[in-house]
Amino acid sequence: MPDNNLIKQINDAIGAHGSWKIKLRTAINKGQSTQSVEDVRCDDKCAFGKWLHGSEIDPQTRTGVPYSVIKRLHAEFHICAADVLKRATSGDTSGAVELLEGDFSAKSEKLVRGLRKWKNESAVA
Repeated sequence: MPDNNLIKQINDAIGAHGSWKIKLRTAINKGQSTQSVEDVRCDDKCAFGKWLHGSEIDPQTRTGVPYSVIKRLHAEFHICAADVLKRATSGDTSGAVELLEGDFSAKSEKLVRGLRKWKNESAVA
């Protein structure tokens, strides 16, 4: 039977993490952000991260490969997003753009692919 809460959380995460590129592009254009680099770096402050690190996920899911892969990819995504934001807010506009279009985009795409794979696996469980 599919885990509907897991599927909902993954769908929400795909949408929310997709909007990060816009948030970071805005920070680059303005040279500032309402979010701190430290907060963005933390992978347990966004809604998906709170769920991922929270107590709702059953122990069996936590020991599975999909969970550990997504947890790692999600953390890498936030570290890279924070690096983009740090460059954007410290005046390194070209460095921020380069990182946004390069490493950040790659990590974002990898996270979304992983989330979709996890969702598809959960939908048929």
